[in-house]
Parts: sequence; structure tokens; C-alpha cells
Amino acid sequence: MTTVTGTDSARHDSDELLPPWWRQATVYQIYPRSFADGDGDGIGDIPGALSRVPYLAELGIDAVWLSPFYPSELADGGYDVADYRDVDPRLGTLDDFDALVAALHERGIRVVVDIVPNHTSDQHAWFQEALAAGRGSAARERYIFRDGTGPDGSEPPTDWDSIFGGSAWERVADGQWYLHNFAVEQPDLNWSNPEVRADFVRTLRFWSDRGVDGFRIDVAHMLTKDMTEPLLSKAELEALPKDGNHPMIDRDDVHEVYAEWRQVFDEYDPPRTAVAEAWVDRSRIPLYARAESLGQAFNFDLLQADFDARQFHTIVDDNLALAASSGSSTTWVLSNHDVVRHATRYGLPDAERTETGAPTRKHGNEWLLSGGREPALDREKGLRRARAAALFLLGLPGSAYLYQGEELGLHEVADIPDAQRQDPTFFRSPGEDVGRDGCRVPLPWTADGASLGFGTGGAHLPQPEWFAASAADVQDDDPDSTLTMYRRALALRHELQTDEHLEWVDTGEADVLRFRRPNGWEVVTNFGTQPHALTPGREMLLASGPVDTDVVPGETTVWLAPA
Repeated sequence: MTTVTGTDSARHDSDELLPPWWRQATVYQIYPRSFADGDGDGIGDIPGALSRVPYLAELGIDAVWLSPFYPSELADGGYDVADYRDVDPRLGTLDDFDALVAALHERGIRVVVDIVPNHTSDQHAWFQEALAAGRGSAARERYIFRDGTGPDGSEPPTDWDSIFGGSAWERVADGQWYLHNFAVEQPDLNWSNPEVRADFVRTLRFWSDRGVDGFRIDVAHMLTKDMTEPLLSKAELEALPKDGNHPMIDRDDVHEVYAEWRQVFDEYDPPRTAVAEAWVDRSRIPLYARAESLGQAFNFDLLQADFDARQFHTIVDDNLALAASSGSSTTWVLSNHDVVRHATRYGLPDAERTETGAPTRKHGNEWLLSGGREPALDREKGLRRARAAALFLLGLPGSAYLYQGEELGLHEVADIPDAQRQDPTFFRSPGEDVGRDGCRVPLPWTADGASLGFGTGGAHLPQPEWFAASAADVQDDDPDSTLTMYRRALALRHELQTDEHLEWVDTGEADVLRFRRPNGWEVVTNFGTQPHALTPGREMLLASGPVDTDVVPGETTVWLAPA
């Protein structure tokens, strides 16, 4: 038996204080345009989300994370923000937002909103001003403009690639080029500019004053950049270590920004929270998660793991140790708006991996490229494993992040017609990546209707016929449904929650993981296919699938009551 020590949630300035709400919260991610449509125009909106607050309350979550709802031309699903302090008119108004926050707070549910600080939309007033103002203007200094190369400046300043494919530079009418690490419509901001820094402080206060409890920081590792001339080539950049001094990624000076933000967060009572989306080396995650910075950071290891006991064990050990080193709590996530849903990943062959164990490319990419035909997807196995993984995750110390629809057991939608796709990755990487639309298909709330209860009209991405069988109303009264399992699990998680520690219990089987929380609550997951016998005498509180007394079937998780 070995012990993994996480952060002690009871360790605070005063023993009488309760742990901050976020340390072991269950946070439900809403992708607003695909959650619920209140006006029937085919696009999810704030009134639609408001109508589903009773559902969220019954589910038992602690917080909602709202993906971007700001004015946007949707070049990147809302992550191209045209105004950081307003609501997209297609999604509602600020009054609608206030009503949603009030309704969630009334039920004890906190609100986290997305902040997208690396880039704006090309429709943002600042960028439009920069285009009109011309070379050398103060307006252009808010972004990253450079002259081109070649005799007439018609070649990009460097050979850098956009993350979405193609060049990372786009030429404007007067011949200069601007940097966009993502879509062409997402020009990168210049975080060396004091105006940029001051404006985001204003944005954080704007939403905090409206009752927002926390912020999810998009690509938190990419804000600051060293653009000193001469700019390095792509090969030169790739050869540099990412040790805090890289010109483009995970620079130490980004934490000067977050230290200022932390001062803003701490002006409020209770302090506003933040969680970093930071794709950085494991050793550098604590820099974002420490109390003087954002306070918490995502770990994405389970997003990239197979349904494999060894991988899960290592991921838990590593991330609890990282959380302890920062003083924060860790985060656990199986799906989000950027990856293939885990019910589908677990029903496909395991991902191809490098010698270090990292996936060679996005798991499920080949399947998506084939329109969901090859390799064959075992839907039943995928859902069975997804349910088991969910109960494993919800038993762990730390925050659990759920993505809308996973509580319905939804699979990825692969066969979206090309003409109806929206993700810029699809258009900039033809034949290589179809993008992320398949996990963003609007939710099925009912088994019938024009858009399966999503709204009174259609849906902005096509819903497959098989979605109807997973609709919320179909699962609502089914004691064996995935929705019922999540509701029971979240209710029990509140009852059983304890300090942020776990102790591994030796099972004698490589495919079976068992851990014990400080109050004696135990979680047993059988990653294999053969049954695992338990020592008789413990009460089984919950199981991810059918079980017999004192036996855990293959690909199943059970929760055992405290002894």
C-alpha cells in the first residue's frame, strides 16, 4: 500500500474557515451556442441556458463555466471576441446575463466565465482602428504588426505556422502583416502595451461587479511574447527549450500580468477565482496554479489518456504532487469543447503514442476524417468505459470539470457534411483535421421535436438521429441511465467529500485501481475485462454498471461507503 498526499483542504489561515468553494467543486461547462436555444433561431443563447437552470440544479453541480458569449463573428466558435464587456445580441443582453447569474446563485451555483486575452476578433474596435490608422500608429501598437520580407514586402515576416493551419501572418491593405497564432480573424494582442493590460483589468472588474465568481483563462501561456528583431525562424523556435525564456510560449513574464490580476481578484469578498488553460511542461503548471498567480490550472492528462489503469494511476500521482507544490487543488477533465468526446475515444482503438507516452496526434482524428467509418467504433464499450471513468474522476480529490452532454453519455458526431462545418481548423487543414464541431453539436433535450428540444427551430449544427435515444427526457426517469448515474454521483460526492488526500489500496491486479479517501470512502475501478472480487462486508453505494454483490465487473467503477 502506498500513500499519495494531496493538498490539505483544511489548511488555511484560520481553522474556522471553510475551504474555498472551488477547491473540490464540480464545474459544468456550457458551450452557450449549443446548450439551449431560447428564441428558436437555431443558436443557443442566454435565455435558453436560463430555462435549464432547474436541470443544472437537479444535476447537482457547484458551478457553471460559460464558454464565450460575447459579440463575435464566430470565426472560432466565439473565441474571436469583438467586445469583452457585452453579450452577443444573438445570445441575449446584459440583463439576460444578470438574470442567469441571479438564478444560478439562488440555487447555490457559482458562475465562471471565459476570458480570451491572447487575441481579439478582427472586428474588435481596436483592430478596426489599427487598420484605419496605418503604419506606426499607436493603434497598431496594441497588436503585433510587422513589415513583410522580400524585395516588396510581399512575403510574411517569418515562416511561422498558425495553430489552425497555414501562415501565422496576414497582410493588410497597406502592406504590413499582423500576427495571428490562431484564425486569421483572431489577431494577437501586444501584451507589452500598457493599454492592453489596463483594458483587461477593466474587463475583469466589469464581470466581477456583475457577480461572476471566477474566470477561465484561455491559452493562458501565450500572452507575452519577445518580438525583438530579427525574428527567429520556425525551426529556430522549435529548437529552443520552453523554460520560461522562449520568445513565444510560457514566458516567465506572463506571471507579471497574472500577479496584477490576482490583486484585482482579491479586492472582492470572496476573492474571485481563476483557472488557467496552460498547455505547458508539467513542471511549470504550479507557476499558474499558485496563490499569487491565477490560483488553479487545468491538467489535461486524462484528456489524452487511454482507458488504462497504469496511465490513470500515474496521472493521479503526478497531478496531486503538482497541486501540493503550488498549494492549489488539481483539476480533472475527460472532455471539453476542443476534444473528441471520451465515450467515443474509449470505444476506438487506443491512441498511437511516442516513446514518452504522449499521443502522436488527436485521439480519434482518423475516425473523424473517415466520417466515423474507420476504425470501427464500439459504442457500448465506449459508454461503459466512459461511465466508469466518470465515477473514478468524481471520487478524486480536487475540482471536477464536466462538459455539457457527457452526463447524457453522448458520443462524438463524425458525419457532419462539409458544407455545414464551422470550425476554422477544418477550413485551414483540409484532409488533415476536420475540427471540433463534432463535440459542439447542440444537446438533445427531448426525443422528438424540430431540434430534439434544443429550441423551437433547427440547430446550427446537424443533430444525428441517434441523439434522440440519449435525450434528457428519455433518461430522466430511467434508474440505469447515465444521467441518473451522474445525479447520484454528484449528490454522494457532496455527502462524502473530505480532505484532499487519497491512499492507494493494493488490489493485487494490474488492471484494477482502488483508492481510499481520508474518511474511508473508497473507489474501485476495474479497467480490465475480467471480474474483480471484493472482500465482503463493505456497502456498495454506487456503480457505473450492473454489479453483483462483492464483485466488480470489467470496465466498471464502484463506490464503497466509509467503513
